[in-house]
Amino acid sequence: MRTEKPPNSCGIAVMAKASLPGKTKTRLVPPLTFAEAAAFNTAFLKDVAANMAAAGQAAPIDPYMAYGPPGAEDFFATNLPAVGLIEAWHDNFGDCLFAAIAALLARGHAGAVVLNSDSPTLPTALLVETAQLLAQPGDRAVLGPSRDGGYYLLGLTAPHRRLFQDVAWSTATVAQQTLDRAAEIGLDVHVLPEWYDVDDLVSLQMLRDELDAGRGTAAELAPHRAVHTAALLDALLARTDLAARLDGAPAARRAAG
Repeated sequence: MRTEKPPNSCGIAVMAKASLPGKTKTRLVPPLTFAEAAAFNTAFLKDVAANMAAAGQAAPIDPYMAYGPPGAEDFFATNLPAVGLIEAWHDNFGDCLFAAIAALLARGHAGAVVLNSDSPTLPTALLVETAQLLAQPGDRAVLGPSRDGGYYLLGLTAPHRRLFQDVAWSTATVAQQTLDRAAEIGLDVHVLPEWYDVDDLVSLQMLRDELDAGRGTAAELAPHRAVHTAALLDALLARTDLAARLDGAPAARRAAG
């Protein structure tokens, strides 16, 4: 049943996992340990939540976590108490995404967005732009492509299941396949500027450089400050051998500066 929301409100749901060592952000191991990867998961989620709150100052946005595994409510209530919860845990990732979109629309939002949890510095302006586009009349979609061929967000005004079918998830073809599905059903898609996911050594180095330099990878986009991630990274660099594990990062940082 739909509930009343402010006119043209946008619900944004982060596809989120509770932080469990050995279960969360494992693609960052190595160079991180399992415990460090789980700590980064928590920091990323807090920064993404803060980013949604910042975007909500400029557009009518309601933040959610589309979470798993089932029974993880206490983790999110403790770490993200101001964010709504939607359980979205299915065997197929496309079903998780569709369930989150359908739940947001069922709650009365005019626009529904699924957002990744791997981009803590995503420019706030892109979330604002997405919400504004989805507030316009008509059936439309907004897609934010990632550098690895996936997407960091997908926003819709109607629950088009076809966008989540026959997609090779976790591959370099996800964004293109999603655009192909949209073309099949005649859905207009606005494509946002590309951003990056933090899911391997290279992107972790990129994140470190970005936080050090205080500027984004695209000159025209100001990155979100990601204070929780920056604090964790600084602490690990000071207290552990993480700098040595981030092989090549110092040289990349000098080049960026």
